[in-house]
Amino acid sequence: MPPSALVLATVNSPALPAFLLCSTLLVIKMYAVAVITGQLRLRKKAFANPEDALRHGGPQFCRSDPDVERCLRAHRNDMETIYPFLFLGLVYCFLGPAPTAAWAHFLLVLAGRLLHTVAYLGKLRAPTRSLAYIVAQLPCASMALQILWEAARHL
Repeated sequence: MPPSALVLATVNSPALPAFLLCSTLLVIKMYAVAVITGQLRLRKKAFANPEDALRHGGPQFCRSDPDVERCLRAHRNDMETIYPFLFLGLVYCFLGPAPTAAWAHFLLVLAGRLLHTVAYLGKLRAPTRSLAYIVAQLPCASMALQILWEAARHL
């Protein structure tokens, strides 16, 4: 049986499986936040579109709700931070980082984003959410700087 593409890519980038694991878990986490938002809309009867409100009780339910808005902000923050991580992490894998360093970068992003979501949706006291954000952003900044350095070296 021929080796899979992942096996071949792993030979050139031992960090790739760690990235794939952490990034996939982050995408699943984003889906979970989207599902929570939808469930909260149903429970709170707070719909963004008139047709949804009509289907679930009438036009008076086309309204906002603070808890739904909180979920939407958490989801927006995920998009603003996880999408760049997906790019940075993939490129970083092909710089040939030490596997331990790569694992540390990816796990810090994963742990920081998970804690950020728990802090946001659970309304944990400040500065929990901010610290979680910083924990996830530091490895992203590190990867970005390493990518820039390598790109500049090859100009």
